[in-house]
Amino acid sequence: MKISPKLEFVFHNIKDFSKEISEWLRFLYYYSHKKLTTAGRHFEGLKDILVDMLLVKRGRYSKHFLNISFLFLIAGAVVAGPAIGEYYPTVQHDATTAGDNSTYLLASNSQDELSTSTVVSDKPRFDIIDYEVVKGDTLAGVADKFGISIDTIRWANTLKTDNLIPGQMLRIPPVTGIVQKVGPGDTIYSLAKKYKSDAQKIVNFPANDFADLDTFALNIGQILFIPDGVMPEAAPVYIAAQVPQFIPGTGGKFMWPTQGIITQYPVSYHMAVDIANNAAPPVAAGDAGTVSFAGCIRYGYGCHVIINHADGYQTLYGHLQSYSVEAGDKVGRGQVIGKMGSTGRSTGMHLHFEVRQNGVLLNPLSFLK
Repeated sequence: MKISPKLEFVFHNIKDFSKEISEWLRFLYYYSHKKLTTAGRHFEGLKDILVDMLLVKRGRYSKHFLNISFLFLIAGAVVAGPAIGEYYPTVQHDATTAGDNSTYLLASNSQDELSTSTVVSDKPRFDIIDYEVVKGDTLAGVADKFGISIDTIRWANTLKTDNLIPGQMLRIPPVTGIVQKVGPGDTIYSLAKKYKSDAQKIVNFPANDFADLDTFALNIGQILFIPDGVMPEAAPVYIAAQVPQFIPGTGGKFMWPTQGIITQYPVSYHMAVDIANNAAPPVAAGDAGTVSFAGCIRYGYGCHVIINHADGYQTLYGHLQSYSVEAGDKVGRGQVIGKMGSTGRSTGMHLHFEVRQNGVLLNPLSFLK
């Protein structure tokens, strides 16, 4: 059947119009995709800045800052979620077999971990509280109730006797040590020396704030907590123990990552072990695994490396002066990954070593014995 020239002209115009519509839709798709991808990358950059700020302001300002930051993160996730999900897939569809690729915040909720039992929170306390003595209270009993030493309560309340009177008010510090009001000329180094503690412990305590985070300068009149500090006439809380040499293939699940002395043992607010050595020795991987992060932030961990191991374990190596691995690298047990340093929230040459499983911080000494 022969089509008239007029109809043929109409069909030709319709075909051209359809082609233009198709090209326009294709252009709109690529344009939108590019914009969402760019927005996602910007969101990732802003998120890194927020993480740095959260680490810096994790002391007395953290509550308000966290609330505001969380709202911004939710809003950003809603806007840029699709693009980020495509370019940075961190959650698999099968929640029971999902991998653990997060750098700073990890979570795992397997069916075996779910229960209906009530768990009493052991969240650390960062402020001084007032306690009213009741009949039958003893100084030792009050100290045990709050998990601090008897001397800490004595020093905080300038007690001359251990006898307590019902109705008496006691100031209860959050940790064993000294509560000090900063005076003119005081520094974290002079106070640490005076009270037989360590400057890094003062910096590690989250409630301690500083006028300058680069120099750890103090504000006159501020209250400073000195963990494990003792009065000048009292005996030190502990004597630093030597860390054995790291030898591949020996020890517990993880080998000692470096050489030095332990300057801070794991505590509730600092579930890590600090190993110091002024010689700045190399730092080795605690076990074979895959590097999930290697980089530097201004504060917090400073330059650090995170390694993923089998069974959901992770190890973190903080405050490095340099590192020799990159994200995605496979490393062996005992392989050197960097060099001890003093970057980030650090007052001296040491390694901050953490062990995590499914995002939960664990006592690293349990794995190094």
